[in-house]
Amino acid sequence: MSEPLFAGIEIGGTKLQIAVGDRHGRIIEKLKFKVDKQSGAAGIRNTIKHNLPTLLNGKNIKRIGVGFGGPVDWKSGKICKSHQIEGWSGFDITAWLKELTGIESVVENDANTAAYGEAICGAGRGFDPVFYVTLGSGVGGGLVVEGNIYHGREPGECEIGHVRLDKSGTTVESQCSGWAVDRKIRDAINSNQHTKLRELAANHQGNEAIFLPQAISCNDPVAIKILHETCENLAFALSHVVHLFHPQVIVLGGGLSNLGELLRGKVAELLPGFVMEAFHPVPEIKIAKLGEDSVPVGAILIASQGY
Repeated sequence: MSEPLFAGIEIGGTKLQIAVGDRHGRIIEKLKFKVDKQSGAAGIRNTIKHNLPTLLNGKNIKRIGVGFGGPVDWKSGKICKSHQIEGWSGFDITAWLKELTGIESVVENDANTAAYGEAICGAGRGFDPVFYVTLGSGVGGGLVVEGNIYHGREPGECEIGHVRLDKSGTTVESQCSGWAVDRKIRDAINSNQHTKLRELAANHQGNEAIFLPQAISCNDPVAIKILHETCENLAFALSHVVHLFHPQVIVLGGGLSNLGELLRGKVAELLPGFVMEAFHPVPEIKIAKLGEDSVPVGAILIASQGY
């Protein structure tokens, strides 16, 4: 019989990915879909229903792993809630997948899943503990200690996106997510300032953050300010991670991590100023090595472990 393979599913707020890979986290085949928020959870399940069996057909699939964009009860296999897509609350996704495919499955929060992928196969390999933060349609976190995902009291994990930055209730997610940075850029454009950033992004709807590097390379003061504010808030949030968990490395993932060294370098520069001197030097800051495959790879690896 051929070597056992594992499936990994990423269910996010903007994308759905279905992959097959081996126990080492190597992806053999992958499908990617854009999420239609209007169709809700039923639409996502319908896409999985029509594509997963075909992808698995003829392969020796031992188990399915799922990285879900929201809090889950990983022990029972049930979704607690999605903050972005309606229709997931209380859904038993592992039972549904078993009925659909006949294959056992496990589920994790997507940030935990990505953290595991990066810790075992990505930028966190060789470090312990590893803290991962995803900066995408939301902000989430995951902690891997001695090769295992840290699990707190269900359904909470390392929910760094919901950490408050002040007493008024401003959250990390409201300032450091991809949509938050896009909003800041749109606000700057609407202020009628004639800047390079406005010239680049004025006629673009969504994902305006992709224009920050080019605008910054032209010394656009608005773009520089937005990057600095975002990284300052993120560094402040990560200082709490350092004081509480003392990771050896912090990995930055999600769509905003595509800013690369602009993001990594600024966070690394600002973080020490928020961390007490006894904990210097601060953890190394790295950009996720697996990119958009962090969750599918992590899901495949989790499936290979079987819990």
